Amino acid sequence: MPRPPAPLSRPAPPAPLVSGRPPPQTQAMRDPTDGLHALLMEALALKALPRAGWVRAGVPAPESVAAHSWGVAWLVLALCPPHLDRGDALAIATLHDLAEVRVGDVTPHDAMPKAEKQRREAAAMQALLAPLPHGDALMALWLDYDGARTPEGRFVKACDKLDMALQAQRYAAEGTPTAEFIASALARLTDPTLRALAGRAP
Repeated sequence: MPRPPAPLSRPAPPAPLVSGRPPPQTQAMRDPTDGLHALLMEALALKALPRAGWVRAGVPAPESVAAHSWGVAWLVLALCPPHLDRGDALAIATLHDLAEVRVGDVTPHDAMPKAEKQRREAAAMQALLAPLPHGDALMALWLDYDGARTPEGRFVKACDKLDMALQAQRYAAEGTPTAEFIASALARLTDPTLRALAGRAP
């Protein structure tokens, strides 16, 4: 005679909540986007970080580092020569001052050795880009800028100086002496068109 089927087992009821609250999340249960969200939120602080050079010059309500980065990206978009990779140049322009969200806007007046500034910024960029799935590629683009090792990196460096000069022209027109910033840009620019734009009277 066949045996009757075994009764179906039922799952154990969930553990009761303590004080009406769910149990704390374990490491494995945490949202995998936590690190990415933290990075994106941290980078937004560049919108509130004023450019140190303009602060020293006494500019009322100076532009932020993020505003400067937009200015550099705009110049890349407007002026990028056809033989360069505009996409890479735009990415470099967006990234070029990201490290300042942790290191600060260090200028020559801070008397920090160049090698130390580069070390701190490289370490900050490595940490900031680590949560991104394409962080290694972005780090390589930033190094193209920092070391001026590609034509795109060198072009963005030139746009960085041109943006400073154009912003200096604007501040000069508003009454703040900024001749030193224009002179600094001209000392580093070699392209005739960029020099002509940087050296225009405000």
